[in-house]
Amino acid sequence: MSFNSPFTGNVVQPTDVSYSRIILTTDLQLTWPINGSTADDAAARVMEVSTTTTANELWMPPANQASVGQDALIRNVGSVSVTVKDYTGANTIVTVAAGQAQYIYITTNATTAGTWGIIAFGIGSSGADAATLAGYGLLAIGQTLNQSQPVTTFSSNYTALTTDRSSTYVWTGGAGTLTLTLASTLGDNWFMFLRNSGTGSLTVTGTSGDLVNGSGSIVLQPADSCIIVCSGTQFYTVGLGRNTQFAFTQLSKAVTSGSYTLTASEASNVIQKYTGTLTGNVTIVVPSTVQVYYILNETSGAYTVTITTGSGGTAILTAGSQATLVCDSVNLYNANTILAGSSTISLQNGSVGSPSLNFSSEATTGIYRAASGEFNISILGVLRSTVSASGLAIVGIGNFTGGVAGGTY
Repeated sequence: MSFNSPFTGNVVQPTDVSYSRIILTTDLQLTWPINGSTADDAAARVMEVSTTTTANELWMPPANQASVGQDALIRNVGSVSVTVKDYTGANTIVTVAAGQAQYIYITTNATTAGTWGIIAFGIGSSGADAATLAGYGLLAIGQTLNQSQPVTTFSSNYTALTTDRSSTYVWTGGAGTLTLTLASTLGDNWFMFLRNSGTGSLTVTGTSGDLVNGSGSIVLQPADSCIIVCSGTQFYTVGLGRNTQFAFTQLSKAVTSGSYTLTASEASNVIQKYTGTLTGNVTIVVPSTVQVYYILNETSGAYTVTITTGSGGTAILTAGSQATLVCDSVNLYNANTILAGSSTISLQNGSVGSPSLNFSSEATTGIYRAASGEFNISILGVLRSTVSASGLAIVGIGNFTGGVAGGTY
């Protein structure tokens, strides 16, 4: 509606309603003051609103009946959050928490719903909208910014990105690789948290020559963890260390035949004892990690126990034998090729089918002690010679290419 001035005769436009106190008892559809409504539903420039239930909502007037920039300051003076929606009631413009204020304004008015901008006000004073300010590593809780450290598990090779700032990544696979994006792209002060909770080693490597702790790559063994930080030119780890005091634990595992893959918990035992009566050869698959193993084969039966990572060199143990093995994450090696500082070595008696000193590729060939005062040689599980106090006894045909001198034949 409009009025004529009694002084000039010109049209007098109605002014904006500058303040309104609204108590919501149901959904309330507001109108613009210029529509001449006599109901108490005009949208004021400043509105103090309260309600007793979140089911009651405040709906703004049609956006296409006002100019862009038309605004309203809505303050929630109650104890329950107030939801403010557009004219259609389908879209939430803003939810005003108890005791807080929000300033809204029209940015596009092509439809009745329109598009609305929001500026958050604090409690009694203006302040920033935490949700708008929250970036990587920050979480908006109410009107405050809080540290955020989301956890992501992964089991296949991955490249860490700019968006992974302040994230925690937990490796759950076997052997794998985490590649770091260029340090110049991530920039100074980028960081992430990393833990290896998998069964194999996790290699962390830079890109295009970027170094990690001064090297092209580092390796995290199972249960290792660290913080990776970027200087803008290279990477460093914080908190990556290993315990120098070792508490040895023993795995005792009964086996019969076939293949057994150790769990991460089982493989963490440096001393491993295998027991049982074998009905066939046994294969023990250990994780692809750098490790030392003390293996005790206390099985019985004419079969062997093979230790392997699933690829590379293996170690074969016959019944009643022990071995100290070094794993380089692929191959298993005998830890001792010489007896440094020792002048004697003691062997178990062994047997013709399982000589106490044998060859890893032919475990039935070697030497053993069949009885007191005897030194026996077994070839492919067959006795071929015995040395005793009475002399040498050869089983089978002897071929002496250089002849035999002395003695009686």
